[in-house]
Amino acid sequence: MTLHSAIEMGRANLDVFSETLLALAKSNRNILVVTSDSRGSGKLVPFAEALPDQIIEVGIAEQNLVGVAAGLASAGKIVYAVSPGSFLTARSLEQIKNDVCYSDQPVKLVAISSGVSYGALGSTHHSLHDLAVLRAIHNCTILVPADNFETAEAVKAAADMRSPVFIRFGKRALPHLHKPGAVFTVGKSLAVREGTDIAFIAAGEAVIQAVFASEALECEGISARVISMHTVKPLDENAVLKAARECRAIITVEEHSCAGGLGEACASLLIQAGVSVPFHIAGFPDEETTAGSQLEIMAACGISPEGLTQSAKDLLNRNRL
Repeated sequence: MTLHSAIEMGRANLDVFSETLLALAKSNRNILVVTSDSRGSGKLVPFAEALPDQIIEVGIAEQNLVGVAAGLASAGKIVYAVSPGSFLTARSLEQIKNDVCYSDQPVKLVAISSGVSYGALGSTHHSLHDLAVLRAIHNCTILVPADNFETAEAVKAAADMRSPVFIRFGKRALPHLHKPGAVFTVGKSLAVREGTDIAFIAAGEAVIQAVFASEALECEGISARVISMHTVKPLDENAVLKAARECRAIITVEEHSCAGGLGEACASLLIQAGVSVPFHIAGFPDEETTAGSQLEIMAACGISPEGLTQSAKDLLNRNRL
């Protein structure tokens, strides 16, 4: 499926992250970066060259990364702790839980190359658990930007937050999703497309797959809403409930395990609110993942324009029976 002519291609969110952070840090010497041998993959080389006194390298020691970041935050510094998502939220989970969240230190945990961005390196480098474990920990805001605009706004918003925040990035260049004048607010989703037949509620790099699917469905006379749920926690409950009231079915889309992520958060909300709507989670099933490119692995799980288009039609047809 080709890129729609109306969608302008942007850059990788990580590039925008590093540029935005550098601009903020140049005007505020209290902003520090702590990284675990990740300045290259985190696009932080320009930051280190421009502001060598504001970056700390701890080496491949993710637990130390989070501990050092928490200590600096307790001393009043504005700290961005940058590491690959698969290691940041697995090897350092105890430090995230105790030193950051339970101690209420406003560390900005930045997970790079998350989801299956490291696809060819296999399951050890896939980060498909992070949203689940962090959703279960008190006092952690979770941001999953879908394009360059959401990324820049998330980085700036995080600088002002006085509680822990986790920001999740992949590696691919992404299209611009939002029109000029869009407003980014932590905890409030952004509408990408309007529709009334089916709603795609998606996060991060999965959002563009839902956009392409919505365009294909439109050609078949099916109206598809696309919501960028850039804040997974706290969830924009009003947007989910509104979609359930106004659309005939909902599909959540995420580059994450089906267990414990955005889909289960939405499902739990709907069940507890007593709202019944045909519902499907497009994510990674509880089975071994394979190696390959990011898009190949996602497509194998139905997280592609073709897969989501078919899932939408199946869900709507099932509702007619």
